[in-house]
Amino acid sequence: MLLKVKIYMYKKILLPTDGSENSKRANKHALWIADKSDANIVIMYVIEPHFPELATGLPLSTLPTPDEQFYEEIRNEGKQIIENFKQDLEDVQCKGICKNTNLKTIIIEGKPSNEIVNVLDKENIDLVVMGASGRHGLDRFVIGSVTERVVRNAKKPVMVIP
Repeated sequence: MLLKVKIYMYKKILLPTDGSENSKRANKHALWIADKSDANIVIMYVIEPHFPELATGLPLSTLPTPDEQFYEEIRNEGKQIIENFKQDLEDVQCKGICKNTNLKTIIIEGKPSNEIVNVLDKENIDLVVMGASGRHGLDRFVIGSVTERVVRNAKKPVMVIP
């Protein structure tokens, strides 16, 4: 008699996204893991409520100050990115394997690496699956990558997808 056993190693997977191609590749891995372990996926988008730190050499006082309209545009962009991402997961990627996977979305404001690490305990996350780099290709050289900071500070496993 053959006994089929599922390993329930992961119950909740965090899938941070910024809408980049790398984060879209990460969703395939998160879906596969979720399907194999009957896990749920939490899709997260972090809105930075200020201009990212730039190594411009210019004094901060010379940079323009964002107003509420700027923040509202960023919030709307975040909502659209996460809705498109969730729709892509459900319609294109799942192809029948997501039947036991619940998708939850979180949109939060703050510094992306900090907020991703903070949500691990708040949401009882077992695994983070994220792209190696995001939309800002030079950020690793200018301010350090969000992924690198998450890997360094997370107390949960982080799977980085190139």
